[in-house]
Amino acid sequence: MKFLDTRRAGWDTETTGPDATEARIVTAAIIARGGGAGDRIQTWLINPGVPIPAEATAVHGIDDAKAQAEGQDPKTALAEIADTLTRIIEFGLPLVAFNTSFDWTVLHYDLQRHGLLTMADRLGDVTPTLVDPHVIDKQYDRYVSGSGQRKLQPTAQRYGIEITDWHTADADADAALRIAEAQFEKYPHLNTFAPRELYLAQQIWRGTQQASLQDYFRRTDPQAVVDPGWPLLGEQVTV
Repeated sequence: MKFLDTRRAGWDTETTGPDATEARIVTAAIIARGGGAGDRIQTWLINPGVPIPAEATAVHGIDDAKAQAEGQDPKTALAEIADTLTRIIEFGLPLVAFNTSFDWTVLHYDLQRHGLLTMADRLGDVTPTLVDPHVIDKQYDRYVSGSGQRKLQPTAQRYGIEITDWHTADADADAALRIAEAQFEKYPHLNTFAPRELYLAQQIWRGTQQASLQDYFRRTDPQAVVDPGWPLLGEQVTV
């Protein structure tokens, strides 16, 4: 995979909360870039049909009034998002999301609760070319000190990327893309992976990373459990 030479896409969601199995998507963005063509940006504002907690509004700026006045019907918007992602994957484009397991899982359950086909249903046996800069960063740069330094903003800063408009879906999708671009340039070995090989490698890396995090948490809480699922949380990964 010559990542910097190919058309690629980044995506992000902003939601009603941090629990990926319960959260509803409020905004989403997909950015296609590279391959000799200009950027194509698609965004969605959704009325999630449930109250948006104040804590979530403080992050992404969307409150109930705005979502209800301007947001799309969730079933319509979610179908559009899933259709767009499916086309991207079927065309063979790399699909980038920072901490992919959150966005992939949020979309899975939001589609499911609205009676729509999940991404797994849509893709069948097709292995998506998913790229997760969060997983790659932890694999290739293992010694980053300081609490919270693996989050999107400080990770971008470590790769020399400056973003001023954080926590909008399009800004965060752009940041994820730019981090991935920097990683494939900094770590050229990533380009030697075939798409399915990179997918499986990230599953293994994520599982190892989450097991290590669980061991760390169990120093103070012997019952702590950290979900290793990637790209879908709760999924039993077999390789």
